[in-house]
Amino acid sequence: MRMRSGSDFERAFRGGRRARGDVMVVVLIENGLDERRLGLSVGRKIWKSAVRRNRVRRIFREAFRLTREKLPEGVDVILIPAAPKLVPKLDEACAELERLAHKAFHRPPRAPRRPRGGPKANAK
Repeated sequence: MRMRSGSDFERAFRGGRRARGDVMVVVLIENGLDERRLGLSVGRKIWKSAVRRNRVRRIFREAFRLTREKLPEGVDVILIPAAPKLVPKLDEACAELERLAHKAFHRPPRAPRRPRGGPKANAK
């Protein structure tokens, strides 16, 4: 139930629907499967300490596990901390994940973004 390939993350970041809250940013995209999958994006630039990064990941994973049945079916959900140095609480993360996932799911799809660098980067 986890997203693992870089191409899945890239597809979600380019064409996914987003919703932002106090605890997290949710990027949601349909995956064509019958299950919900979780992806986490917790940056090393913000948290230098691996212990703190892993704590945020554990809380986000547990929030996903507890709210999985309430989320839309057949979607990939990427969770990103909303604020630098955030220390989320599990109950807040669960409530916000459910609310933001439904908010993002009901938004119109975004136009896919172009690859970084634009047309000039490929012209060389």
